[in-house]
Amino acid sequence: MIVEEIMNHEPYTLAPSNTVREALKMMREKKVRHLPVVDEEYHVLGVITERDIKEALPSSLQEEPNSPVFEATVDEVMVKNPLIGHPLDFVEEVALTFYESKVGCLPIVSAGKLVGIVTTTDLLYTYIELTGATEPGSKIEIRVTDTPGVLFEITKIFTDHHANVQSVLVYPDSENTQNKILSVRVRTLNPLAMIEDLRKAGFDVLWPNLPGVPL
Repeated sequence: MIVEEIMNHEPYTLAPSNTVREALKMMREKKVRHLPVVDEEYHVLGVITERDIKEALPSSLQEEPNSPVFEATVDEVMVKNPLIGHPLDFVEEVALTFYESKVGCLPIVSAGKLVGIVTTTDLLYTYIELTGATEPGSKIEIRVTDTPGVLFEITKIFTDHHANVQSVLVYPDSENTQNKILSVRVRTLNPLAMIEDLRKAGFDVLWPNLPGVPL
């Protein structure tokens, strides 16, 4: 998946001459926390966020709407030369940028001009969509040896039960580096028969695993 598929294609923006008061008003009215600052040709000059404004305002002035501090221009508060992304960047790469750089948004630029914005909320929503968590289903976690063909063997059991696989996530086993944990979401509300067959085939089903409830 690429950034173009998840970004906001029509982000709200500010000019560097807009005031802090105007930035706050737009954030509250549009219910956003990040605003790119652009020039007349839509070149990205900076980004201003709620946090930037809170850090710029002394706590004693945050409840004083008539303070002259609110009339400062956003170019005095914004983050200049922010990190940017491209519409064809992979979502995984953008997520890594968010993680490593501790940023909350990424202006998306093509041909030197702003064409969108991606936020941590967009990434979270995309993750939820990719895992199939918004659809009815059941999650099954299985510890497996990291060997070729193991995923095929597991999905064959789901196929035998005519269960559609909604998503598969793979992550390391914290107890043994030779193993992996498969988190499989299947479109069924009663996975007990599949879990029983998985265990009969020798697979270590970690979840669901209800103490005292036979499968």
